[in-house]
Amino acid sequence: MSGMDAFIQLAPWIVGGAIAIVGACVWGWAHTTKMRIQNGYPLEGMWGQSLKPDLTTESMERVKLLTQENAALKAEVGAIKDRLQTIERIVTDKGFDVSHQIEALRQQEPRIEDRSAAR
Repeated sequence: MSGMDAFIQLAPWIVGGAIAIVGACVWGWAHTTKMRIQNGYPLEGMWGQSLKPDLTTESMERVKLLTQENAALKAEVGAIKDRLQTIERIVTDKGFDVSHQIEALRQQEPRIEDRSAAR
């Protein structure tokens, strides 16, 4: 059997393999594009220009509002972490008098009901 006969016998496998590879690449590209659209990522053309979503003043305003909300939420989480650390310190300290520390905290800041009654 010559080299040409072997090539002719393997040609369907070579062509089929090439078609399978190209098909997998096209499917991957289409799937990636679908996922980008579903999750709100911007789509780009061949030269990096934005295709979707269009950058409008409304979308820029939305990004600005989300950024501000994100900063506020980060600050709130930081405050909660600080409070949790204080509680953990009170609970885990050896030889503490919990009722004494709670009363000391109550005396530091008047409660909301006390402030309204004082007026």
